[in-house]
Amino acid sequence: MARLTILRYPDPRLHKIAAPVAAVDDKIRRLADDMVETMMAADGVGLAATQVDVHLRLIVMDASETRDHPIVLINPEIIARSEEMRVAEEGCLSVPQIYDQVERHARVTVRALDRAGETFEMEAEGLAAICVQHEMDHLVGKVFVEYLSSLKRDRIRTKMLKKTREEQRG
Repeated sequence: MARLTILRYPDPRLHKIAAPVAAVDDKIRRLADDMVETMMAADGVGLAATQVDVHLRLIVMDASETRDHPIVLINPEIIARSEEMRVAEEGCLSVPQIYDQVERHARVTVRALDRAGETFEMEAEGLAAICVQHEMDHLVGKVFVEYLSSLKRDRIRTKMLKKTREEQRG
């Protein structure tokens, strides 16, 4: 397995729309494994392939309390959403150290393929529901800061660009 490089906002590649995975093969399973390793090393709860500059409909997540139950979702689609909404603090591995309140559906049902290419459905609530909605946004080129005001978004953009420049200078 290998750790992948996570794109940082406002990288324009984060806005690419992911294509469906045509076949669940060893290459896709290896990508999923690398994404799980990358997510865990970064202390994240979820990671979309878009964030590692692979524009395929693949996400990994682990919202378990013990952080030892990673889930792979290939070609995920939300098939049901609760009417109830919840506001919770979100962060993102592509926008490090930035957190803000985002409103999401309290519960969702997702249909996807697993690592074996088998279809399954998953009901999610709480952190898992937030995570799956957040990661699926990445697959359509949306970063959580886009839910914030333009003023906050501009401040975050400036902060991320400054941080990138400082890191490049060493």
